[in-house]
Amino acid sequence: MKIGDRVRIIESVIVYHHPEHKKQPFDLKGMEGEIIDIVTTWQGRPVSANLPVLVQFEKRFKAHFRDNEVEVTEVAEK
Repeated sequence: MKIGDRVRIIESVIVYHHPEHKKQPFDLKGMEGEIIDIVTTWQGRPVSANLPVLVQFEKRFKAHFRDNEVEVTEVAEK
């Protein structure tokens, strides 16, 4: 799994910040997006983030996930 890979959410993940469902529970299971970052550092220091995989779904919506909550559907080319 690396930046640029297309992924699908395989676990039920409830969020409250989806732009079309503000302040309401929304399940992301089955949605597809692109990995835009894997959080390993913060302000130049190494961190062990609980939700390290940052996925962009739409222009205005992105969310963090654990490794076991996503599956790669399309590998990014180098």
